[in-house]
Amino acid sequence: MNDVFRLPLGDVVETAVRWMIDVLGGFFDVVALVFNGLYGWLDASLSTPPFWVVILVIAAFAYWSRGMLLAIGSAIGLLVIVAVGQWANAMDSLALVILAAAVAIAIAVPLGIWAARNDRVSSALRPVLDFLQTMPAFVYLIPAMLIFGVGPVPGMVATIVFALAPGVRLTELGIRGVDPEIVEAGHAFGASPGRILRQIQLPLALPSIMAGVNQVIMLSLSMVVIAGMVGAGGLGGQVVQSLSRIDIGLGVEAGLSVVILAMILDRVTSGFSTPRSRTVRRAGAVGTQDGETDAARRGSVDAGVPATPGPATAATTSVPDDAPSARPEPAHV
Repeated sequence: MNDVFRLPLGDVVETAVRWMIDVLGGFFDVVALVFNGLYGWLDASLSTPPFWVVILVIAAFAYWSRGMLLAIGSAIGLLVIVAVGQWANAMDSLALVILAAAVAIAIAVPLGIWAARNDRVSSALRPVLDFLQTMPAFVYLIPAMLIFGVGPVPGMVATIVFALAPGVRLTELGIRGVDPEIVEAGHAFGASPGRILRQIQLPLALPSIMAGVNQVIMLSLSMVVIAGMVGAGGLGGQVVQSLSRIDIGLGVEAGLSVVILAMILDRVTSGFSTPRSRTVRRAGAVGTQDGETDAARRGSVDAGVPATPGPATAATTSVPDDAPSARPEPAHV
């Protein structure tokens, strides 16, 4: 009975993958070459300098994002990674995460913008994103290994596919959540659709977009451990090695290093999605000065003392109120 009604879906997918390998083999070779080159350059940039130089750079980003407390915490966490002997593996994993997350974000944000501006695209992308987000992560490794072999490239490709969905969804959600009246005001002032997107929708949707970026980075880091099973190396390779050897100490050290990297990346990226306190204080100071100036002008008018004319009022203070030229002309629409 089962043989009669069995759907040969697996055979069809395997045939399609092997057809892609035969037809698009040259394209996949170019992709592998580019990814290997970028990964090697980024990994060398993180691993070649002394560890304290990299720690200072990451601490500077943390300070720029959320202040001194996060910078100190990031430096302490990275020193713990150095102390447990996982610095080189952590830099390998960080390079893989940065590259995979950058490619995923570069694909997800334009797709989210397109879906937010086109309902048909949104309807077509929704089932695809559901499929990508719910498929077990191990399944992505099988076609990636068939296409790219063993190494960091199949791990990066599987990570990109696995982490893509939340970036698209949150970008679309943020742009669709912009107040329509603000967009209509932009159209009323003659702004082009591109200018409305750049100067109205994207700035207002930035918190949601940055939340999507944060989720992409977190999913990329979680996938790095799984990618260690296909030879991606780094902390994922250490976790897989500890599992095969039943080495509790190595597993704890590698797992703790993954946790520290995840916390640093999460706090830094979430910090860039919130307004800077310095900017808020500056805006508050400007608002206070404007309020004091307006109050002083109102007080001087109520006391019968003429306020000091500014550049806009100097020409009208000497004109009587009953003069015809002092009365504004009615506005013509």
